Amino acid sequence: MSASVASLTAAIPAFAPYVRSATLLRPTEGDPGLHDSSVGGPLLWPEDEPWPLCRAPHLVVVREKLTEEERETWQRIDRDMKERRRRNPGRAYEVTEEEARVQREIMDGASGLDLIAWERTRYVEDTSGPGVPMVPVLQLHARDVPDSPWPGGADVLQMLWCPNDHREPPGQPRYWGPTVELRYRSASAVGAVLDPPRPDHAHDGYLPRPCLLDPLEVADLPAVDEIPEKLYDAGCHWAEARGVEYDRGLACRPGWKLGGWPSWHLTDLTPVDCGSCGVRMRLFLTVDSSNDGPEVTVGRFGELRVFVCPTDPAHAIRLNIQ
Repeated sequence: MSASVASLTAAIPAFAPYVRSATLLRPTEGDPGLHDSSVGGPLLWPEDEPWPLCRAPHLVVVREKLTEEERETWQRIDRDMKERRRRNPGRAYEVTEEEARVQREIMDGASGLDLIAWERTRYVEDTSGPGVPMVPVLQLHARDVPDSPWPGGADVLQMLWCPNDHREPPGQPRYWGPTVELRYRSASAVGAVLDPPRPDHAHDGYLPRPCLLDPLEVADLPAVDEIPEKLYDAGCHWAEARGVEYDRGLACRPGWKLGGWPSWHLTDLTPVDCGSCGVRMRLFLTVDSSNDGPEVTVGRFGELRVFVCPTDPAHAIRLNIQ
């Protein structure tokens, strides 16, 4: 365990059952090779093994031009709102109940309005095409994370995703983001390597820039959502007295991470249960948005988390974004 977590558990033994090991992957821009642990690098993928395709409907943006009457009506409401604001600067910009009704009719369920092109924008599901080739996200060798469990005979973990958004793809309720696939394999069993196909359409934020990894084993603690509140308060008080932040310093360590605890900073605790057996699932992998390194963006510059079943790793993974 890191010194700070070890000191905390020594001072407050009630924290000991909550300590989880984690590996901070720490991707940095580089030129990874086939046999490196990497983000966005080449994968050890056998030449005779089909490359995975995503066949789930993906979301595309459709733009709809407002009529001249709709544009003029929206502009009139905007002028009236600004005039009310000018006459009464102490109040926020407001629309009347009737104006709000008219704006809802103009939007017609769309998710956004481009006030330059005067176009409604909405997401629709696209089911056309033969399937989208998935793109490499992560390759991780067991030698770089020696304390993590691996299926028998495997020493390489690979993660791929479809570089498009999906709304509740199969088995992923309340999820909006890229579909994900995990593969385990033995490096020694891979001979000739497949040159993967490229997707015709992809969001830039889902195309990781190639990075090498600098894994660091740490100890991770949960935030207030998953421990008694009094224990959490005691941990925060102990950490503050030593100039350390408990949240995101000792708990729910941020960044690309294998294992550890998930943060629930946006929604409060939302238990993720296995779709096969109903047991509470465990955080397996965290993909973090950042302006450097991989330059990946998920959600609203958030974290994509992969959960696995602790009783049977063969059960389907669950995805969550915070």
